[in-house]
Amino acid sequence: MYKVNFIFSKQGLMRYISHLDLMRLFTRAMRRADLPLKLSEGFSPHPKFSIKRALKLGLESEHEEAAIVLKFPVETEDFKARLQKQLPEGIKIKDVQGNFN
Repeated sequence: MYKVNFIFSKQGLMRYISHLDLMRLFTRAMRRADLPLKLSEGFSPHPKFSIKRALKLGLESEHEEAAIVLKFPVETEDFKARLQKQLPEGIKIKDVQGNFN
């Protein structure tokens, strides 16, 4: 199991995106970035992804924490570059840390 923790900011028009839509946005961006996502098991598999806190609609943030589980390790700079390329203006990946245990 390879857990990647990252910090992102949500600014501009992206402050009007709901928490659920933000989760969908990140999931789609990670799939487009061709990251090796670890999926849950069961009838409806989905990526093992979480955002630490749900931010209220209409608020901007400079420091939001999220985590994703990958099938195999990816260099942190590669992860950041690939994911940032797929995200819309207003969402910025600020820091990435891998926990490869």
